[in-house]
Amino acid sequence: MSSAPHRKIIHIDMDAFYASVEQRDNPSYLGKPIIVGGSPEGRGGVVATASYEARKFGVRSAMPSKQAQQRCPQAIFVKPRFDAYKEASRQIREIFKRYTDLIEPLSLDEAYLDVTEDKQNIHSAITIAEQIMKAITDELQLTASAGVSINKFVAKIASDMKKPNGLTFIGPSRIAGFMESLPVEKFFGVGKVTAAKMKNMGLHTGADLKKLSEADLRQRFGKTGSFFYKIVRGIDERPVQPYRETKSLAAEDTFSYDLTNPEEMNAELERIALLVCNRLSRYQLRGRTITVKIKYADFRIITRSRSFTEPLSSTETISQTAKALLASAMPFEKGIRLLGISLSNFGERNSLPRPSAEAIQLLIDY
Repeated sequence: MSSAPHRKIIHIDMDAFYASVEQRDNPSYLGKPIIVGGSPEGRGGVVATASYEARKFGVRSAMPSKQAQQRCPQAIFVKPRFDAYKEASRQIREIFKRYTDLIEPLSLDEAYLDVTEDKQNIHSAITIAEQIMKAITDELQLTASAGVSINKFVAKIASDMKKPNGLTFIGPSRIAGFMESLPVEKFFGVGKVTAAKMKNMGLHTGADLKKLSEADLRQRFGKTGSFFYKIVRGIDERPVQPYRETKSLAAEDTFSYDLTNPEEMNAELERIALLVCNRLSRYQLRGRTITVKIKYADFRIITRSRSFTEPLSSTETISQTAKALLASAMPFEKGIRLLGISLSNFGERNSLPRPSAEAIQLLIDY
């Protein structure tokens, strides 16, 4: 751990944000399982978020809508109202600004705050987090959870520990033990594919990762290994960045078996396109360039791209373009292990700060 003065970092994460806004604005939804996004009828789609009443049945974000309905038949599916979520997010950010201008939005419903020096001279990150949570409840009739620590990684993990409407503080003296006990899938940048790879190596917790040298981690995980080496020791020097341009947004999936049937591949591209479009809507983005990523069974990767003169976010256009790009790479010599779709070359902007490129990248390995 560094001997320099510790920063005071807060991670605020709204509780089931989209669903909570729907329940607030429509009292008939209160206490009922609400699923925002997708539809179990027609072309389906994926869950953007679900109320806690629906989560009790195992419904989660990015789950196919038909699967969500099977788990919770009584769920009420609600079409997303991104204008309402955007407005609520703006109001939340105004509350943050009462305490600091160092605000890094990760999405409409979560953000980092650096309150090492706060505007109101409160000097206590815990007190500031409590006041922010109370203001969100009193003024917006919504709830948030907060994590407080000396760096971004630990604060983010802490905010998830007492959901909903909970606050967790992990101070410097607790970080070493906390990191060692943490499951590897909780580590920054570790999605389900990397987590599975780690567990196959016998790496299940932070304590397991900590036994490896930086050279060992780099050999196994490339340059990300150096990041794991630091983070498992509680070292996270990333500053809170109020704004950074987003370059691309993507989603991909690795399959449990190699795909060889074009119909199966197209069905997977449709599902991935729906996920990408939900994320585009969430971040209010439209892109001009669509790229399809193809990883073969032998781990060779190729990409195919197409650019448009106007920015787009249409599910149909993205899906059909992705299928055409896939077809342009046929015939395939080997089975397909992974497919992905990304949008870049973003066009129209709105007044909300963009999530960082780092935040967008974390959404890819799901």
